[in-house]
Amino acid sequence: MAKVRLNFRCFFVAMLKILMVASEAAPFAKTGGLADVIGSLPAALAAQGVDVRVVMPRYSSVDLSQRAVVSLGLVRVPFDDGERLAEIQQAVEPLNTSVGDVPIYFVEAPHFFRRPLLYGYDDDILRFGFFSRAVLEMLRQTVSLKWRPDIIHCHDWHAALLPVYLRTVLQNDESLKTIKTVFSIHNLAYQGLAPKENLPRLGLDWSLFNHHQLEFHGQVNPLKAGLVFADALTTVSPRYAREIQTPEYGEGLDSVLRARDAALTGIINGIDPSAWHPLTDSYINHNYGALDWNNKARCKTDLLQKIGLQQEKNVPVIGMVSRLSSQKGFDLVADIMEPMLEMGCQFVLLGNGDERYLHCFNELGRRFPAASSMNLGKFNEELAHHIYAGSDLFLMPSLYEPCGLSQMIALAYGTVPIVRATGGLADSVSEWNPQTQAGNGFVFEEFSSAQLLSAVTRALKIYRSRAWPNLVKNAFAGDFSWDASAAHYKELYENLARDKRISDAKIPVAAPAA
Repeated sequence: MAKVRLNFRCFFVAMLKILMVASEAAPFAKTGGLADVIGSLPAALAAQGVDVRVVMPRYSSVDLSQRAVVSLGLVRVPFDDGERLAEIQQAVEPLNTSVGDVPIYFVEAPHFFRRPLLYGYDDDILRFGFFSRAVLEMLRQTVSLKWRPDIIHCHDWHAALLPVYLRTVLQNDESLKTIKTVFSIHNLAYQGLAPKENLPRLGLDWSLFNHHQLEFHGQVNPLKAGLVFADALTTVSPRYAREIQTPEYGEGLDSVLRARDAALTGIINGIDPSAWHPLTDSYINHNYGALDWNNKARCKTDLLQKIGLQQEKNVPVIGMVSRLSSQKGFDLVADIMEPMLEMGCQFVLLGNGDERYLHCFNELGRRFPAASSMNLGKFNEELAHHIYAGSDLFLMPSLYEPCGLSQMIALAYGTVPIVRATGGLADSVSEWNPQTQAGNGFVFEEFSSAQLLSAVTRALKIYRSRAWPNLVKNAFAGDFSWDASAAHYKELYENLARDKRISDAKIPVAAPAA
């Protein structure tokens, strides 16, 4: 009888309700990895029994022509010494139909969001301050919504003022009082700094402009506001959560992050298996998987034919798919290009970015036409899939990397990564140990050309040894699905909902595959 009562009680446990607030989400609007997270994580949470919904701005570029769109009505948003209207729209189609409906709402405010670009305007702090306040007014005023989240999960600086509004201007509102907030840092370098004169236009009191709250070297810092006012903080890998508490990686906010260490959790991102899986990848001609990767050799042949390089026995292909910037370690790659190729390998690069790197690697391509292929400029999705599938090794020598997805994609394709031990790279790739046969890649610590070349040398040595198949097997063994990450987020939400102390030590992340 007791067992029956227990089951009866569990049946009526309320489903956890989460509202994701972000400036972009795939497939609606995307400039970077944030959109991929918001396009994938909610579906994974829904599959684990979380009532999760998403809200984002309605930009000019958002195409809803193939979706049923319902207007939930207008909300009045107190803002800029007055009141502005915003329409709340809902796209009825789900983000991911394979796991059921994940509702997505849009804040339609043409004055702020009907512009050619998502970001880069002088009034961005006002645009996204309005967005944050409008989301709260949506919850207060939209009668047809009939839904209140337990937790609002805000992403990056564009949504960082929402916890400030919730805990100051609207702190006495009965309809919002029980809501808690999570703030996620996807890249600490982007903070949304703006002149202090914007503060009253945001509808925030000058008393908040102090060293402990919104002030940062004489400017308003939205990201700092999120760090101070949110109930719990997350970032995109456990290693990055530790790194950003140091002066080297803290972007001037390390002391704020150290003060909130108990509230900060590192949860590594996942990859979308529907987009990145060698068994089902429609871009490659020969599918393969962890149990049988014979077709990977055929994918290598396809890649070399596609980029115009001659295939040679025992010559590995080292691939890169990346934005060309100093953060991604391209100074190091340029330094070692000649000695690396002299060791007997081929190199293929796909990417776009800073002009000086475009010029540098085009020149390197002209110097080494028989051993390298530089595919620079417009991104080529098909070629990216061919590089992940057809390369033997994948290079990612980043100066810093909050999470990184490319190394996870490479591992999913059995392509062995060579990475620097920073952020999510250190959390997902471990050094191959010839004695124990553990590890899934090659790792170097010091950000230097010599250390990178040493890692490449180790990789080429193992490639030409009998141990290589065991290393490839380890690469396939990692679980970097969103299901694993969503489970950690769900646990964090549950702890926060129960008022438990939040600590990254309490939410472990699986170790890299051995």
